[in-house]
Amino acid sequence: MDFIITAIKIIFLLGFLIIIHEGGHFLVAKLCKVRVNEFAIGFGPKIWSKKLGETKYELRLIPFGGFVNMEGEEEHSDKEGSFSKASIPKRFAIIVAGAIVNILFGILAYIILIMVRYSIVREANLLESISYTLLSTKTLICAMFDSIVQLFSGNISINDMVGPVGISQMVSMTSGMAQFVYLLALTSVSLGITNLLPFVPLDGGKALLLIIEAIRRKPLKEETELKIQSVGFFILIVFSVFVAYNDILRLM
Repeated sequence: MDFIITAIKIIFLLGFLIIIHEGGHFLVAKLCKVRVNEFAIGFGPKIWSKKLGETKYELRLIPFGGFVNMEGEEEHSDKEGSFSKASIPKRFAIIVAGAIVNILFGILAYIILIMVRYSIVREANLLESISYTLLSTKTLICAMFDSIVQLFSGNISINDMVGPVGISQMVSMTSGMAQFVYLLALTSVSLGITNLLPFVPLDGGKALLLIIEAIRRKPLKEETELKIQSVGFFILIVFSVFVAYNDILRLM
């Protein structure tokens, strides 16, 4: 029974955070009048599909994550509502939306958790709870960004980083709703910040290419952009495997 509960918690945490990430891309794309051909929750074989308007909504078998397929996102398209024809500010907003949603959700979940716990434990009034919560949240955000700075400065090794395997282990060690929500909030903020790093194919890397396009006043050649994405994707895969390997070693 404990194994089933742990599995559900892991699926919910990892799946939910990626779903709201993709949901951020989806909602901002819709607001920017960019055509979304497909919005899927999960990966693998389809278990449900329905087309509403221009968008096909799908549920897939593997509950980890999802994806948004926009017209003209992967290759240039001259169709009406194409991502590639949208203005740079609109494309930038769509790209960073997923990470921003993760960060905002994580902060909101953390604020609610801390406020409720502080009020209960300290029997504090509303003003005291808000003051303590804001201070605690500021400390959390500063610590998150400091970790990124420490990583790039070499003070933190990539051996200290964790991936899905490490997160799953931490989820299995949580006891009670408060600990789970705390981990959910931290993971959500970390996922958002990580996705904003200026490294292709992360969202931050794609946003960087848009900034370069804005400065040059013309896009990079499609072949050049594809090469950058291919190299970045290869590095990301190698990095992910390395992190997963370290996670597994910690379990042994």
